[in-house]
Amino acid sequence: MEMLFLHPTQPQKKTVEMLSAEIKTIENNPSNAISIAHLSVYYRAVEALRDINCTIKPGQLTGIFGPNGAGKSTLMKAMLGLVPSSSGQILYKGKPLMQQLDQVAYVPQRSQIDWTYPATVWDVVMMGRVKKTGWLRGFSTVSRHVAKAALERVGMGEYRNRPIGQLSGGQQQRVFLARALTQEADIFCFDEPFVGIDQKTQSVIFEVFGELTQAGKIVLVVNHDLGESISHFDELILLNRELVATGSRQQVLTEENLSRAYSGNVMFWKEAA
Repeated sequence: MEMLFLHPTQPQKKTVEMLSAEIKTIENNPSNAISIAHLSVYYRAVEALRDINCTIKPGQLTGIFGPNGAGKSTLMKAMLGLVPSSSGQILYKGKPLMQQLDQVAYVPQRSQIDWTYPATVWDVVMMGRVKKTGWLRGFSTVSRHVAKAALERVGMGEYRNRPIGQLSGGQQQRVFLARALTQEADIFCFDEPFVGIDQKTQSVIFEVFGELTQAGKIVLVVNHDLGESISHFDELILLNRELVATGSRQQVLTEENLSRAYSGNVMFWKEAA
């Protein structure tokens, strides 16, 4: 194991003309990718994201990385319409993603979830079937089979009658992963899924992510860990309010890019690149 410490270097200006050209190509030739073009977000008078241009491809595990306050979660939330954007567009298959949210499974940060809510593991997982079933309608046998299979896939089948608030952090995260699986979506978005979990849960999550990408799904993950786990990601989006770099690990995890994103103060898993 070798950890690499970076020190401040003179940042070089990086333009986004090539990325913008790629976005235009995708808009003119719709595919299964998500294209983000000139996306900017303001919180009151504070600029959270500036002119973000990138592509999120199916069949690849894509991670959004950057320092605290870089806009990682904001980017994901803006994509899903959970925070308003001041400019830009997000397209999926050539159409606004906001018009296709039934194709999205989203798991927020654990800190945003009310764990005191009186629901069992089974209740939480079945929530993932509401869109396909419809409000105020009973769940079908198919939906119950889908939910049961999802719980078993994440190793939580025996906990189905347990109140969600009585589980450990890792167990809770696996339940929400199961809920996402029951949605049978094409796009999976996870915001900081590895915070406060055990090694077993991390392994389960990465295994499921691998299965989803092999099935051609879009899997987008907000993460802050530049340790060994980064080697699981195929594509990276490196942010610090603006796009620093995007592409493969080899393209993104360079000393120049990391120095620009983290102001030179960063430690990362060298072999990941």
